[in-house]
Amino acid sequence: MSNSVLVVGKVVVGLMTGSVSVLSEGIHSAIDLVAALIAMFSVRVASLPADEQHAYGHGKVENMSALVEGALVIVAAVWIVIEAVTKLRGGHEAPSVTLGLWVMGLSATVNWLVSAYLIRVARLAQSMALEADAVHLRSDVWTSVGVFAGLLLVRLTGLAWLDAAVALLVAVMIMKAGWDLCRKALSPLIDARLPQVEEAEIIRLIRQHESDFVEFHGLRTRQAGAERHVDFHLVVHGKRSLEEVHRLCDEIEKAIEDRYPLTNVLIHPEPCDPSCELCRGTRGRRGELRVTPKRLVPHPRKSRS
Repeated sequence: MSNSVLVVGKVVVGLMTGSVSVLSEGIHSAIDLVAALIAMFSVRVASLPADEQHAYGHGKVENMSALVEGALVIVAAVWIVIEAVTKLRGGHEAPSVTLGLWVMGLSATVNWLVSAYLIRVARLAQSMALEADAVHLRSDVWTSVGVFAGLLLVRLTGLAWLDAAVALLVAVMIMKAGWDLCRKALSPLIDARLPQVEEAEIIRLIRQHESDFVEFHGLRTRQAGAERHVDFHLVVHGKRSLEEVHRLCDEIEKAIEDRYPLTNVLIHPEPCDPSCELCRGTRGRRGELRVTPKRLVPHPRKSRS
């Protein structure tokens, strides 16, 4: 609601005063409003449970919407550049800046408060779509401050070209925000791995149980919306019962899911090579068969076709 009022205010004031920087900000905010509607739709769709056609859920809808929002931001920046260059080449009178100063000051204040709230919610929900919307509003804050400063300079100096120059600076800032957003949204769509810090933590959680298995390999990670996906192969002693192996996998899965909620963990257990001389069977604290490596050397992996 607040963004809608600000969009109308910026566009009207921009047309009334002839300020290309204020009008450009109005177009930027209008695209942010469209992006917010896209984000609202994508969050609802992404929260839907998995179904027959989407067995892995709908999390990537958020990344797709963020990619669209980033593209819209870049389009807005290109439009602003065209308008500003046209004004610079054609020349124009210094705009009336009083109304522009008021609407830019109000816009910066309101959008700062709303974006700060959205950033907190996005981090708690781990929502790419909400984060994209917050980035849009936060970019609005800085561009509004920039336009405010430019209008103030026009008022103090009477130099009309400063209005278009500020619009160009606004366009550069908007374009960078759009590019960063597109790059971040695209990574999960092509199944890029989780950040190294998160992968290192997952490996640490797995190794907390290393006295109960021989080794693990083939770790793969990715993210779709707020959901993480982790899978790997776990090599266990060949004489362990299915019940024991299942319980071990459950313990590892729970450790990872407790650390990173909304994580789907898939473990493929494998028996160690029957001829392996690096392992020996012992009895664990519950009386079940345990496997303890004799020394910390690479374990021969079972060949797979």
